[in-house]
Amino acid sequence: MSKIGRKKFLKQLTIAGATGGLALACDTDKKQVVNQPNIITEKKYKWYMVTTWPPNFPVIGTACNRFADKVREMSNGQLDIRVYGGNELIPPLEVFDAVSSGTSHLGHGASYYWTGKVQSAQFFTTVPMGLNALEQTTWINHGGGMQLWRDIYDRFNLIPFVSGNTALQMGGWFNREINSVDDFKSLKMRIPGLAGKILKDLGATPVLVAGGEIYTNLERGVLDATEWLGPYHDRLMGFHRIAKYYYTPGWHEPGSTLEMIVNKEAYQSLPKHLQTILEVANGYLNDWMTTEMLYRNAQSYHELMNESNLEIRQFNDDILDSLRQKTDEILDQMAAEDGEIKKVYDSFLDFKKQMKAYSSISEKLYYNKINS
Repeated sequence: MSKIGRKKFLKQLTIAGATGGLALACDTDKKQVVNQPNIITEKKYKWYMVTTWPPNFPVIGTACNRFADKVREMSNGQLDIRVYGGNELIPPLEVFDAVSSGTSHLGHGASYYWTGKVQSAQFFTTVPMGLNALEQTTWINHGGGMQLWRDIYDRFNLIPFVSGNTALQMGGWFNREINSVDDFKSLKMRIPGLAGKILKDLGATPVLVAGGEIYTNLERGVLDATEWLGPYHDRLMGFHRIAKYYYTPGWHEPGSTLEMIVNKEAYQSLPKHLQTILEVANGYLNDWMTTEMLYRNAQSYHELMNESNLEIRQFNDDILDSLRQKTDEILDQMAAEDGEIKKVYDSFLDFKKQMKAYSSISEKLYYNKINS
């Protein structure tokens, strides 16, 4: 940093330090009119959250319960949120519409579930061959993703928040070896979204199957392969008992962001301090869920390694190169056909290039040279 730049930086720090406490003090003393959302009020709010997850679903669903508990504690009971799992109040894939219409105040899920309603939504969950969990969160929070996300959801009367991440997933469970990209041909695989489109172009048959039906369909040969989440949830599902090959890495979901969507009118009706509590609680939930996922997956992977009938394998470089090439082709085509997707994808790509350059001398170098 040059002397001039350093002096300017230090001057800004001095000004910020001198005025920060004063600004806080002034805000505390402000008198607000009664109908403003930032009035301190004793009014109690009872809200409902619907989710795409089964009731008390490990990590993802239980984290929603934890979120509601934290909001209740921080607001001293002023904002009380009741959580409903999928099908307890509405079907899982109706969460978006329920919150948009005001039937529910909050919803928790993943934005790529709403691709049929808004194609660009999937970028805010994950992109095959894209960003890892930390990078995806960074793009949304600091790289322009959040503004794009909120602009898009605004027309649906929704405000989205980053609210969890599954981290890097596994590549899937297979009943046959995948030694080349040709082995995907005629493969019936449960895999949703953009990744399914990519495999379809490579000759596979993507199949949409509800989570509760995957095991039976894989066992009976209706499916040849499936992806789910990571070692923890996959082991709970029992896939290791019916599929011989467990492949990695999860090229299709390198860091899947989960979302909390809030009805815009309901949010704006809250006092400012309750709006802030929701924002802070979502940040807490994101950290808690991401780290619990990593912890549980590491534990379960160790247990899966001891399964005698299971082979844990890596997709070879030729397969990953073919998947990357096909991913780029499809994404470029989507951007050419849809202006909104192009705007989001351009932002995503610009950030990805920055991160690739920096990670090559930081995270990637560390893992390859030191933590290997």
